Amino acid sequence: MHILVELPPSILSRRQAPQAADLFRFCFNRPYRWADMGQSGAAAMIGLVFGLALMLSEDVASAMQITSTGPPTVQKALGESVTLACTYTPGPLDTGELDIEWSVINPDTTQRDQMLISYSGGRKHVLGSHELVEGLDFAATDPSNGDASISISSLTPAHTGVYLCKVKKMPGFDSRKISLSVLEPPSKLKCWVEGDEGVGESVSLHCKASQGLAPLQYEWNREFGGSIPSSAIQHPQTGKLVISNHSAAFAGVYRCDASNAVGKDKCKLNLRAVKPPSRAGVIAGIVVGCLLLIIVLIILIWLFIYKYERHPRFEKEMSNEIREDVPAPESRPSSRVSRTRSGLAYSQVGENVKHPSSTSTGYSAANGGNRYGYVV
Repeated sequence: MHILVELPPSILSRRQAPQAADLFRFCFNRPYRWADMGQSGAAAMIGLVFGLALMLSEDVASAMQITSTGPPTVQKALGESVTLACTYTPGPLDTGELDIEWSVINPDTTQRDQMLISYSGGRKHVLGSHELVEGLDFAATDPSNGDASISISSLTPAHTGVYLCKVKKMPGFDSRKISLSVLEPPSKLKCWVEGDEGVGESVSLHCKASQGLAPLQYEWNREFGGSIPSSAIQHPQTGKLVISNHSAAFAGVYRCDASNAVGKDKCKLNLRAVKPPSRAGVIAGIVVGCLLLIIVLIILIWLFIYKYERHPRFEKEMSNEIREDVPAPESRPSSRVSRTRSGLAYSQVGENVKHPSSTSTGYSAANGGNRYGYVV
């Protein structure tokens, strides 16, 4: 009796040793019945299965294997250095040329991965963009001695990605993926209050880091006055603490902590609980304010009326006032007629005055026979 056993590709793979349970599950899930094979046929099948498992296990153990056991995800802070481990052990049958490749897997499956650095033919080759390969090198001086790890100095956000290490030495081959996240610790954290701090009002506390790569987590705590009451609602992703009904129980010093996987920062603020003024006090304040306004208006009206009534009287007094610093007006030059009239008036007054007689006859002649006795 000839039995043809078809093993699935997952069992025949050289990279993964088949388990005995998988082989039994494969065999006993066949569509035929074992009872039809007879006792000798069943024994032959079981022996064949165990023989294949033993050969495959020995073959896998002798193939190329990557022996690094570090975490598949690495998180580092901005500016730090990192080593992505990829140690390997070739099998005795792996006699071909050693070929090591490091690349960044492209999130778009339709695009090719980006090659960074390789080792082949006993030489190192640096590939890829300048931004990613800057500070990138093999961690070991000679990668052919079983250490294909790489180191990156001065990490930037651009180094975030999934890195793939491939080690080939024909006919052996193995690979390993490492996810690298470059995070910036939160810094320049700012805290502030929005809303009225009056009792009975709604108030919210806010916290925000101006620098730092996501994911950031925010947490509010009260340093003095006990823990935060349970009625307050925190939002760890946005850094917001909401208090819908503010009271004296919420007053105190609050601290906000912002953190991510590589660092943290904090800031503080003092939340007050201001009691609103009483209703009687508010009414009294309004009344007093209105009275003061009325008094001010009355004073302004009185000043306006007083100034208006006093203004004409003031101008009249100023017009009658004689100023000492103003010079007297100049007299106008007298005309000939005015001088003649003045002379006549003088002569008329002089007729009543007796003049002494003069014995000089030349006086009359000199005056042209003037009957008034003075020169015109």
